[in-house]
Amino acid sequence: MNRLVDKLAILTICMMSLFMSDSFSEPVIVTLVTIALSSAAQLLTGKLIACVIIMGCSLLCGAFPLFFCTVPLMLYDALWEKKWWLVLPASLVIFRLDTLSAGQIMITAAAIVVTIIVYNRISGLEETVEKLTQLRDEVAGKNRQLSEQNMRLAQAQDNEIHLATMKERNRIAREIHDNVGHMLTRSLLQSGAILVINKDEQLREPLESLRSTLDSAMTSIRESVHDLHDDSIDLKKVIEESISTVDSRFTVSLDCDVTGNMPGNVKLCIIGVVKEGLSNAVKHSNGDRIFIVIREHPAFYQLMLEDNGSCSEIKESGIGLKNMQDRAAALSGRISFTPSPEGFRIFMSVPK
Repeated sequence: MNRLVDKLAILTICMMSLFMSDSFSEPVIVTLVTIALSSAAQLLTGKLIACVIIMGCSLLCGAFPLFFCTVPLMLYDALWEKKWWLVLPASLVIFRLDTLSAGQIMITAAAIVVTIIVYNRISGLEETVEKLTQLRDEVAGKNRQLSEQNMRLAQAQDNEIHLATMKERNRIAREIHDNVGHMLTRSLLQSGAILVINKDEQLREPLESLRSTLDSAMTSIRESVHDLHDDSIDLKKVIEESISTVDSRFTVSLDCDVTGNMPGNVKLCIIGVVKEGLSNAVKHSNGDRIFIVIREHPAFYQLMLEDNGSCSEIKESGIGLKNMQDRAAALSGRISFTPSPEGFRIFMSVPK
């Protein structure tokens, strides 16, 4: 838009020079031809044809001196092409300079100076706008990188807090198991021994009540310890640690989508099957990729482990598959093994 406004201003000055001519029709024709050629040059900016148009219009000055009055407009287009010398053919007008008045020559010269000033101003403004746009894009990119980095730091911090929490739960579970659990076990043994050697019937009922209370306390402590231990198992982290031990010839892909309230026995079952499956793949598969998918559905948990090695049959001699079957059966789950030329698949589902 700025370029169009500038060209209209330059054209206005050129028309002042054109209409100083004695003829009326010639200035109109020159003006229309110049407008058409200048518009074409602007539409074709950056192409060879635009340079040809500008030079052609400049050459017309030799045959039709009145076109010299429109040189400022052609010069403006040539400056945008970064080829100011395209208007040099207009110098041929010097051989027919007597056909132009002094006023026309002075106005055209002034228009040329104005054209150069206007171009320098607009080109400088566009360079500034381009630099500002580039700076804005760089700032936006750095802000995006900073935001992503902050997000990664926040996630890392959350992971550290989660791991610290898990370690503390494990420590508490060990403390309860090693100290309180042992003391309650000893108290149960002592109360049982006292019941055996007790001869007073009046003390039998209080002693049995005491032993029952200690037994209930022991059961409650055992359940609490198991709950703490189950919560402290980070399923995804344990599986990732198992993946890190796999032979380097395998590329392992893990897709784990479960909530944090999965029971500990289910976590241990899935971890055991995954470890056994990875071990079997390393020993027997001739592939180079392993895919692990763990999903939680409304009524069951699902595990799929697959490699891309060819396998036509299952060897029954090993105990690895039997161990996996026993793990699934212990939780009333189902597990299947599917060999094929495209790979070996383990599929397990465990009901909630």
